[in-house]
Amino acid sequence: MACRRCWRLTFHRVQLATHSVNEAELAAGLPTTAQYRYAQRVGPQLFVAGQVPHDATGRLVGAGDPYVQASRCLANLGTVVAVHGFSITDIRQLVVYVVGEQPHLSMAWKAVAEFFGGQVPPATLLGVARLGYSEQLVEVDATVLKA
Repeated sequence: MACRRCWRLTFHRVQLATHSVNEAELAAGLPTTAQYRYAQRVGPQLFVAGQVPHDATGRLVGAGDPYVQASRCLANLGTVVAVHGFSITDIRQLVVYVVGEQPHLSMAWKAVAEFFGGQVPPATLLGVARLGYSEQLVEVDATVLKA
């Protein structure tokens, strides 16, 4: 019986932690997403899932424009990082996924360079065939570490 009680307490704590983090993300203006976690903190690290170009209502921003979409993804990334108690300077690795040919990659990278003030953390820029949402051209994920 003691093991079952421990399991219930652990399960309840996990539910509370997940629920309260989601509330903080929603309060910060990130859209509701079914069966999706924006990030998970493990000690001094934060693993951030791919940020998409959606506004607070869940609407795609910048259809057809990789610069605008990258800017929105990065703004969402900044929000997630801050909600979890980190800062942009704590981002240690970045992956930017872009649908399209070289001009699209260049436009997305311009937004990245501007967002980080020219001091981009180690990053990978990848051209891909498609992403998860219709008309989505850019997605950004990151690994964050508080020094």
